Amino acid sequence: MPDHPAQAAIPKGSAIIGTRSMATSADELALLIDGATNYAIYMLDPDGLVTIWNRGAERIKGWSAAEIVGRHFSMSYPAEDIAEGLPAADLRRAHAEGRIEEESWRVRKDGSEFLANVTITALYDEHGALRGFGKVVRDITDQKSTERAIAGRERLLASILATVPDAMVVIDDHGRIASFSAAAERLFGYTEAAMIGADVTCLMQEADRAPHDAHLAAYRATGVRHVIGTTRSAIGRRSNGETFAMELAVGETSSGGQRIFTGFIRDLTQRNLAERQVQDLQSDLIHLSRISAMGTMASTLAHELNQPLTAIANYVETTRDMLRDAGTPELVIIRDALTLAAAQSLRAGDIVRRLRAFVAHGEVGRAPESLVALVEDAAGLALIGAHEAGVCVTMNLDTAAFRVQVDRIQIEQVLVNLIRNAVQAMQACASRVLTISTLWESSGMVQVTVADTGHGIAADMVDRLFQAFATTRQEGMGLGLSICRTIVEAHGGRIWATVNPGGGAAFHFTLELAVGDGTPL
Repeated sequence: MPDHPAQAAIPKGSAIIGTRSMATSADELALLIDGATNYAIYMLDPDGLVTIWNRGAERIKGWSAAEIVGRHFSMSYPAEDIAEGLPAADLRRAHAEGRIEEESWRVRKDGSEFLANVTITALYDEHGALRGFGKVVRDITDQKSTERAIAGRERLLASILATVPDAMVVIDDHGRIASFSAAAERLFGYTEAAMIGADVTCLMQEADRAPHDAHLAAYRATGVRHVIGTTRSAIGRRSNGETFAMELAVGETSSGGQRIFTGFIRDLTQRNLAERQVQDLQSDLIHLSRISAMGTMASTLAHELNQPLTAIANYVETTRDMLRDAGTPELVIIRDALTLAAAQSLRAGDIVRRLRAFVAHGEVGRAPESLVALVEDAAGLALIGAHEAGVCVTMNLDTAAFRVQVDRIQIEQVLVNLIRNAVQAMQACASRVLTISTLWESSGMVQVTVADTGHGIAADMVDRLFQAFATTRQEGMGLGLSICRTIVEAHGGRIWATVNPGGGAAFHFTLELAVGDGTPL
């Protein structure tokens, strides 16, 4: 008779069947563990002695089950780890935490070391008592080596992309940005974080955006290329809205089965500027060659004109002397006019001789000269016809009119040039007032100013007034002010321009006092 009612429900032989099922499961589990040849799977008792050792452990660590079972698991630790008590510490941690996982170095039977991924799990019975530990070890040496190689290549690529001068932008086949190099950040003014996933058309001017989308859609549908594999010029747009000329080269590749496009972009701003500067320089060289030819011609003319001018002066003086006893007012006027004509002929001859000397030797002599006389002589020559043109001339000459150490002809040339420029600047103005003034400076210099009430100085000419070939007049060559600056600076002075508060412009230059002379004439 059954001792308990429940025992009646248990078929005869059921205990035997259950035992067979457990045995079958244990065999299958053993086969599964042995079949995991890429993993070293073994069991330890609470003291760390090996109780189970699978074929994966034999393959990875080199010891057979017969060699290792019953021995302490620390034999696969490096000697320095054993000396530090690391094996026992690992078991204590696993016991306390239940499970630990780490990457550390282990030793094979032949003494070689390998990097291992190690998992230690504490095993307990139904009463919570520690029965031992389960260990799973995987050799990750090759994996880590591969990862380090990939990481190294990525760092190298990142370094190259960070230093390459051309900007690089990678997009997918829908125009979304996948990569934005450091040079692209500098060129466009966006950060890579802000651009990842953005539409590449934000880097284009408005007019190019729709055509780009159409070309990309057509390429996806037909495979017909428009810009891929070519280099072309385009217009880019920076984050601040500024547009610039750029050179764009587009290539195509695939990554992970996805088609991507790489664009290399070069800013053409500096190159275009350099090309314009070269063109300007070529133009200036052409002008200079013409000026050089003019210099040669001027030297020849100076030689040829000197004698005729001297002869003219002689004839005029002779005619004037013949009228010495003239008794009528008309003849007196004619005699005075001939005197002036003779003086101007001699002056022209002096100018020609000095021009010839300057062209031949590049320098002329300087001497103490009265600044008042220089201004009056230059004004007398430059203002011919100015009164008839409605120009009112005012002279404010400093009473302390010092002598200056100059080449008289050259400084008169500066004054004549500035006065004529002032007269021409007032041609179309209602108010035509020309003011010439001199002012002694405490620094031992004298300042000369020629001011007008004309149209003033154009904004685009302020910074290049005294540059060669800079002019706003169609018939001008742009050399007058440049020559004035050369002459004034050669005399130890400086020349500059200002805007008159009431309209017009004022040109100022300074001259040095004559050496050893500090008193008014």
